[in-house]
Amino acid sequence: MAYKADQGRIVRLVAFWALALLIFYGCVSLKTSLETWNWSSGTSKALLAGMPRLPVLGWNFNAALLIAGLVFATSIWLLYRWQNSPKVADLLIDTESELGKVTWPTMSDAVNSSLVVMGVVVFLMAFMAGADILLGWWTKSLLIG
Repeated sequence: MAYKADQGRIVRLVAFWALALLIFYGCVSLKTSLETWNWSSGTSKALLAGMPRLPVLGWNFNAALLIAGLVFATSIWLLYRWQNSPKVADLLIDTESELGKVTWPTMSDAVNSSLVVMGVVVFLMAFMAGADILLGWWTKSLLIG
């Protein structure tokens, strides 16, 4: 199905980059795990002798980095393909159109509602603490005498 360029653009971008960050975190964890694992071949050794560290990240170019990089590139490609499948694209486009229909509260409404919630939480906390102290005192006086 052909989509217009702006259909669901914001939701699709946010969903893509949020999942891409999770993939990146997973690949960094994979790289760290591969480097610390006790391999006989040594994935933490440099692939090329005298190869400098990567400039921005400061990582050595080794087998662990190569494996994690391949996993990252493949995962990003699969994420892009999955997100542009018709079912997922329709879901994200519909989500953005529904979010446009929502009546969002003003800042003063949000602040007032938050203050009410915090007040109720403090009141319930005080009530529960008082009930706990009172029932503890009552139980102790019944059992001990």
